[in-house]
Amino acid sequence: MELTIAHWLYALVTLVVILTMVFRKGVVLPTLLGTFLVAWIYKGSLVTGFTAVFNANLTAAKELFSIFLIITFMVALLHSLKDIGADQQMIAPVQIVMTNGHVAFLVLVGTTFVISLFFWPTPAVPLIGALLIPAAVRVGLPVMGAAMIVALAGQGMALAADYVIQVAPMLSASSAGVETGVVADKALILSLVTGIVAITLAYFMIRKQIRKPNDPANVDSLKQLPGQEDVEVVSNNEKWKKFFAVLVPLAMLGVMIFMVYTKFEGGRSGGFEGGDGAALIGGVAVILLAFATMAYGKVKALDRVSEHIVSGFVFAFKAMGPVIPIAGFFFLGSSEFAGNILSMGEAEPPGFLFDLVQAGQNAIPESAFLTAFGILIIGIITGLDGSGFSGLPLTGALSGALANGGLDPSTLAAVGQMGSIWTGGGTIVAWSSLVAVAGFCGVSALDLARKNFIPVMIGLIVSTLVALWIW
Repeated sequence: MELTIAHWLYALVTLVVILTMVFRKGVVLPTLLGTFLVAWIYKGSLVTGFTAVFNANLTAAKELFSIFLIITFMVALLHSLKDIGADQQMIAPVQIVMTNGHVAFLVLVGTTFVISLFFWPTPAVPLIGALLIPAAVRVGLPVMGAAMIVALAGQGMALAADYVIQVAPMLSASSAGVETGVVADKALILSLVTGIVAITLAYFMIRKQIRKPNDPANVDSLKQLPGQEDVEVVSNNEKWKKFFAVLVPLAMLGVMIFMVYTKFEGGRSGGFEGGDGAALIGGVAVILLAFATMAYGKVKALDRVSEHIVSGFVFAFKAMGPVIPIAGFFFLGSSEFAGNILSMGEAEPPGFLFDLVQAGQNAIPESAFLTAFGILIIGIITGLDGSGFSGLPLTGALSGALANGGLDPSTLAAVGQMGSIWTGGGTIVAWSSLVAVAGFCGVSALDLARKNFIPVMIGLIVSTLVALWIW
């Protein structure tokens, strides 16, 4: 497709957004104005510019609402457990293992990676956010540090490998014309290299902020987490307190076991993962919320459950609301959403982001080193739409086209997969599933993306060099 003025304007606004993030400023304003200008110039209609701003935000809200909803229900559940004092009982066994912030760091890394590898990070985040993050913060791990670990180990290292479910390697391999298993094996190695480098750097970034387990400041940090704020405890029923302290972890464990069973029983095409897994966890959380509020007080439950859900919604939108207009702008760059945003009906929608990448592929010289890093950069750019997976057909196709005697297409496909998913899967762009991690940790998604940026970029550079060295 021939590039238009609107394409170049989209590229300019994207560059402005990236530079604004580098300088640690808010990017909502440039994305709102950018959406308006790109739509206006592309359609040549001022009215379309106005409607596109609204449609972009509406589209983003629809796509992200499932994340908002599960944050809402999990926060509401945590509030209900706080009412009856079950939250303290629930995390007591975990605290035995998490003896200090350094051990908590390792426990979060391992747990997040394993769960996310089997089910994808979306359903893993609420499990970890509800049970492990409060325990880790209580023994001295900083809240931002916990958020970085969950994002890097789950949305990054596990999702970029996708070694169990293998949707990502399948997309990359089919587009590159190679076997899925070869790409999957290489992607696992590269993702582990990227993750080890990024997580190690993250540890050294937060090491001095890790406090002793008995530090009073840990209690103040806990209040930053959703559902951990001061809530008046009216019910002193020890029976219900202990009952729900056991029931909630067992229910979540039961969900995990069921998901593992359906995964292996149903094969690669079956099982509860991704959105289905998140829906299952969210539904279980709602029923637990209902029972916990009834334990708090049968009559009081009629009003109390509404209060908890409202509090959950308020928290989710207050913390994650600024992400919607940012996501709207990058959804405009994808042909999957641009048609609705620009009100194009049956007409062929533009793919501003992908068109720009395809136009620049010829500028990559025939050098193994430059080709590998060119594919990595293209993967990173395609990941800016906040999906991670949408760019894999492009990086896979380019890997097949640009492969030469020095590099196998499967290697290039794995490198492109790293760039696309580590970026868009939820580590360094705030309009991706990173919002769920930030929400459960009570931190800014934009701040979390900035913190992750340097470790992730260094990790990707190292893994690409490893790919050039061993393959």
